[in-house]
Amino acid sequence: MKNAFNLSAPIEWWRGAVIYQIYPRSLLDTNGTGVGDLRGITKKLDYVASLGVDAVWISPFFQSPMEDFGYDISDYRQVSPLFGSSDDFSELINRAHALNLKVMIDQVISHTSDQHAWFIESRQSTTNPKSDWYVWADSPHIDKPPNNWLSIFGGSAWQWDTGRQQYYLHNFLRSQPDLNYHCSEVRAQILSEMEFWLAQGVDGLRLDAINYCYHDAHLRNNPEKPVGERTGRGFSSDNPYAAQYHIYDNTQPENLEFLEELRALLDRYPGTAALGEINSENSLATMADYTQANDRLHMGYSFELLGDEFSACHIRKTVEAFEQHVSDGWPCWALSNHDVIRVVSRWGMDLVDDSNTDALAKLLTVLLGTLRGTICTYQGEELGLTQAHIEQHQLQDPFGIEFWPDFKGRDGCRTPMPWVSDDPFGGFSEATPWLPIPPEHLYRSVADQLQNKESVLSFYRQFHHWRSTQAALKYGNISFPDVIAERELLTIERTYGDALIRGYFNLENGTQTVTLPDGMRVLEHAPSQGCQTSKPGSQLTLEPFGFTYVVINEAPAF
Repeated sequence: MKNAFNLSAPIEWWRGAVIYQIYPRSLLDTNGTGVGDLRGITKKLDYVASLGVDAVWISPFFQSPMEDFGYDISDYRQVSPLFGSSDDFSELINRAHALNLKVMIDQVISHTSDQHAWFIESRQSTTNPKSDWYVWADSPHIDKPPNNWLSIFGGSAWQWDTGRQQYYLHNFLRSQPDLNYHCSEVRAQILSEMEFWLAQGVDGLRLDAINYCYHDAHLRNNPEKPVGERTGRGFSSDNPYAAQYHIYDNTQPENLEFLEELRALLDRYPGTAALGEINSENSLATMADYTQANDRLHMGYSFELLGDEFSACHIRKTVEAFEQHVSDGWPCWALSNHDVIRVVSRWGMDLVDDSNTDALAKLLTVLLGTLRGTICTYQGEELGLTQAHIEQHQLQDPFGIEFWPDFKGRDGCRTPMPWVSDDPFGGFSEATPWLPIPPEHLYRSVADQLQNKESVLSFYRQFHHWRSTQAALKYGNISFPDVIAERELLTIERTYGDALIRGYFNLENGTQTVTLPDGMRVLEHAPSQGCQTSKPGSQLTLEPFGFTYVVINEAPAF
């Protein structure tokens, strides 16, 4: 496979970068509301920069009724007073750039809040200037939706509006009506909303649910999915949403033309980049389509590595499937975010306890950093935070409230950051936090881990600073040498020019041994864990969750 870019040309900042996701509500509260804010982010940017990351992605901080915690925007250009002001955001941008950090912001453009002025006008009549800005439809039967499309958050994706006497589409909450991208005025307006922030100096856009912009104009029914194929893809497999093939309610071919319009906008702001969240029936193929030809998205990411399956086979098949689809596109890989169970709990459920959680967290840090592409890491991942247990009466997430107890929602991965251990609120706030901080998180506080050279945080910083010097890991091609018979020993090879680095990762809670090919040697000064070598250096013994790198040709650091 050829490199996806010219090795002799300047390399864009986002290729091979580490993006640190910040969930504003939960980073740091500076004004005593119990909710994190923009000033809190600015205050902690020195900490973020010390991690060795390249950029921050900030989840929504815009005007919103907060039915879905900011993913229901009522004004794209206004900062919610809950998080601060426009001046606070300008200060954040300036401080990040002074620290050589890029700033990416969430753009939720497939839908708005039902409190947005556009929707308030649209629902007034079938003839007003914004009457077709949202997806409205008649139905042959007033008590039956126009088709069988389902909402991810439960029930029909259609809501009857008594004023307009029509149904409107909502792929998420009923308070999140879908915009109608078949309307050219909508597309032009959304591009204008995004340009507003590009002009403010943001370096990139993370595009929420980007494949949900268009719907089938004929409103055809989705086909039913056999029970054996009803996987979650980022949501509970018990969710009825998994019972359909989502052929017509998202990922329509017209979306490609819109992505090209979006790319043309970004190209007018040199150095900016777009990262799209993709959740389709074949997300890896969609990622390839959405990032190819250098005229659509710069990067895409999907939910394949955000699910429950943790195995060498799954990781290998996922990455290889993308590489087979793609020609010149670029992936972004993530193991955790604000929508899924934290990875050390999700993948370590049957493997770890208090004694080896740190080992698994370190393994996953290095494994993610060895994949070809840009990587996205979620706040708290650098501490090895586990999923918090949230009681039913403490729930904030409408997703969890709807499906409790089969699905407990997303609150458990959204709890506030523990900065210190000697404060009941972890140094996050002087007021009671919007979600509780579990006691076990206090033991993993930033302050405590900074004092421990063997901590997950210390390792995370060491690894990412080292990775930033390794061209093969940031930009090189990827392959998976089929030389290991053991079930959970994953081998990843990265090549860049004449340089070759191979990583060995023991995904089991048991010891494994591997014989090195002739000419290979352990890479000196590279991060490793639980690895013993025989005297001739021809055999490696990897302890539970052990890993190491070996080389044939080593590229000079850069």
